[in-house]
Amino acid sequence: MIRRHQQPPIRRSSMSHRKFTSRTPSPQEARRKRLLALRRCLFFMLIAATTYEAGRVFIIIMRPDGLTPLSWTIIAIFIFLFGWIAFNFWTVIFGFWIALRGEDKELPLPKKMQPIDTRIRIALIMPVFNEEMSRIYSALRATYDSLKATDQLEHFDIYILSDSNQSDFILMEETAWSDLCRDVDGFGRIFYRRRKVRLHKKSGNVSDFCRRWGSQYKYMIVFDADSLMEGDLLVRMVNVMESRDDIGILQTAPMAMNQISLVSRLQQFASHVYGPLFFAGLRFWQLDESGYWGHNAIVRMQPFMKYCALPHFKGRPPFGGEILSHDFVEAALMARAGWGVWLAHELEGSFEELPPSLFEELERDRRWCQGNIQHLRFLFTRGFSFGHRVLFLNGNLFYFSSLLWFLLLALMTVHAVTDFFITVVYFSRNPELFPHWPVQYRALSFELLMATAVLLLAPKFLSVILIARDRKKTAQFGGLLRLSASVVLEAIFSTLLAPLRMIFHAWYVVLNIIGQKLDWKSQVRRLKETSFAKAFGAYWPAMAGALVWGAIAFEVNRTLFWWVATIVLPLVFAVPISVFSSYSSVGIFFRRHGFFLTPVETSPSVLLKSYRESFK
Repeated sequence: MIRRHQQPPIRRSSMSHRKFTSRTPSPQEARRKRLLALRRCLFFMLIAATTYEAGRVFIIIMRPDGLTPLSWTIIAIFIFLFGWIAFNFWTVIFGFWIALRGEDKELPLPKKMQPIDTRIRIALIMPVFNEEMSRIYSALRATYDSLKATDQLEHFDIYILSDSNQSDFILMEETAWSDLCRDVDGFGRIFYRRRKVRLHKKSGNVSDFCRRWGSQYKYMIVFDADSLMEGDLLVRMVNVMESRDDIGILQTAPMAMNQISLVSRLQQFASHVYGPLFFAGLRFWQLDESGYWGHNAIVRMQPFMKYCALPHFKGRPPFGGEILSHDFVEAALMARAGWGVWLAHELEGSFEELPPSLFEELERDRRWCQGNIQHLRFLFTRGFSFGHRVLFLNGNLFYFSSLLWFLLLALMTVHAVTDFFITVVYFSRNPELFPHWPVQYRALSFELLMATAVLLLAPKFLSVILIARDRKKTAQFGGLLRLSASVVLEAIFSTLLAPLRMIFHAWYVVLNIIGQKLDWKSQVRRLKETSFAKAFGAYWPAMAGALVWGAIAFEVNRTLFWWVATIVLPLVFAVPISVFSSYSSVGIFFRRHGFFLTPVETSPSVLLKSYRESFK
């Protein structure tokens, strides 16, 4: 009996990649494109002006030593990186402006949940690969109960789509599925399907579902193995799609939850405090050309099946082979076909879990780095929108910026060493009354440093200002005093962790460029504290290099030493920092004293309480 209920009857339909054909945009789409063009013009002009002024000052600072090829290389890298900082700064500034305005007229959202039309069916799918099934069971059980409380459960079917290839995980999956169905009387509504051949990984798993059962559903809601969403939110997402027949994908902004270690609690805190402003800013210059993150989103099934099948590239990785980070490509394909892709950051009740330690975070980033580098092939693909081309480039800059920061500091050190061995000539051979004194623009250097700090720190303080406007919300973060102190501590800890991330991200870029292949494994979600031996084995080359780097900078130029100290010192102490940040006891200590608190902890919903109780 259980086997009979594992899968519904198959109703096959096609899903294959289509070549681009030009089309005429609708009047509504044309109007939105004009508005989007105006917004982007303002946005990128401000970025250009900010970057130009910083570059002009930096050239003045570098000019007294003579603008050699090395100097111009340093200047070019600096201007590029400052532009990257300005991009994120102005994104948050416009997000702050959007948040102060309130409701966005371009994407009106229902204030309350509305009943779903009786003819509409929605598939909620969760692809899994060798995952811990106690977590999957708890998430689906909590989601099912939350959906049931909305009285709209009859519209939803739930699918666990397994790609697992280890017998222990397969047995646990079938057991967890049958236990869940028995516990909630879900036979005939909760289904389990395991592919025997893991072709094209997660994207292939989703495509396999679409071909087998996609034609039976109008919408598909995609979960990751660490996703959790409120039933009310799921229904409201359907309401939005029903009210706007031009939306192909509606992406929510999942907030982090259930984090224990220090490093994961820092990221959880950052997602709740800074995330809303950043997401609002993205919506300002993206509108209906937003990204799709592959989970916690609703997809209109018919255009997805018709237009979003992925191509297969010839050649070897990182640019060839199957597409790894499929979600942004699917969003670009959906937009190319004329369907909007929106980020509904205002919709609350969307959650996800994070890697529990820095090592697990970096392992995930290594996979993402390879997938993002592959996106460079799409920068000039015919028919893709400007917004999605920027997203492809932006995803790569997240990793390439680390390599560029490292190169910038390394070249500045080389420049300082070169100056150290050059003898200063105060008098030329021609008779002169006054000597030629070396020129140093220390005041300008300090002003440029302060401007950089403002661009990096302003988003944090604007986020606090926005939260402080709502007393109830402020209380959910532990009060204004603890919130402000937590922001300062988060900035300090992030400064310590940034060089560790920078070194690994830079190395990942190098590995991918030289074509080193990597395996995509399932993410470790249970907290496992980092040992000193593991940390030392990973970081000793960076520690040794940092000691040499710091010694050279200290010897040749004390000003340069203080510039690189923020990178060198964390790398020298990389082992204790990595180990300390992975301890659950440290995270619990800060939580007990009211630091890094978030609404998911201080005011958890019924869904979150249910999930935690069943997952313990």
